[in-house]
Amino acid sequence: MNKNVFRNLSYGVYVISTADEERPTGCIANSAMQITSSPATIAVSINHDNYTNSCIEKSGKFALSILSEQSDPGIIGQFGFQSGKDVDKFASIRHTMKEGIATVDDSCGYIVCKVIDKMETSTHTVFLGEVIDGDIRESAPAMTYAYYHNVVKGKSPKNAPTYLPDEDETTSAKWTCSICGYIYDGDIPFEELPDDYICPVCRQPKDKFVQK
Repeated sequence: MNKNVFRNLSYGVYVISTADEERPTGCIANSAMQITSSPATIAVSINHDNYTNSCIEKSGKFALSILSEQSDPGIIGQFGFQSGKDVDKFASIRHTMKEGIATVDDSCGYIVCKVIDKMETSTHTVFLGEVIDGDIRESAPAMTYAYYHNVVKGKSPKNAPTYLPDEDETTSAKWTCSICGYIYDGDIPFEELPDDYICPVCRQPKDKFVQK
């Protein structure tokens, strides 16, 4: 089977947030969809290994912040390549509380849901949420998964439903971030970039890049 066919499915890029007791937390996901209109119901798929999974289970709520093409790519690094167990992911992210759940301000919209059901797979939980709030924030186009890969040059976190192992393969002589997989392909040779250069996705310093 050619798993690359899955890349032809349409996805967005979302911050799925919830509450870790008194502290907000969340993760990046690209598998979210509206499944009914009245009442409006959203389904999101969250890996069992993501700390966000157990927090949604406990809180009974989650929110989607819909990232736009103009959203700071560092948001994806912040929420996609580290664990909420160890990091307060919202500490450096502008956000607004809606129905007790943090939503990312730098987005084109948000949707807040209360969990009404779930389905378990071998690796992921699909949470079904009834929408209790939502609004548009900016007019920029929503970021698609294809835009993230082709324009932002980002890679999928390994816990993402759409992660494919061969995404780690890169062409020779490319400088790649060892944390998030971002490939530098700018006009300036990587060696000539200033020492304070940081990865645009995960905000790691220049010394985290390796040549492959």
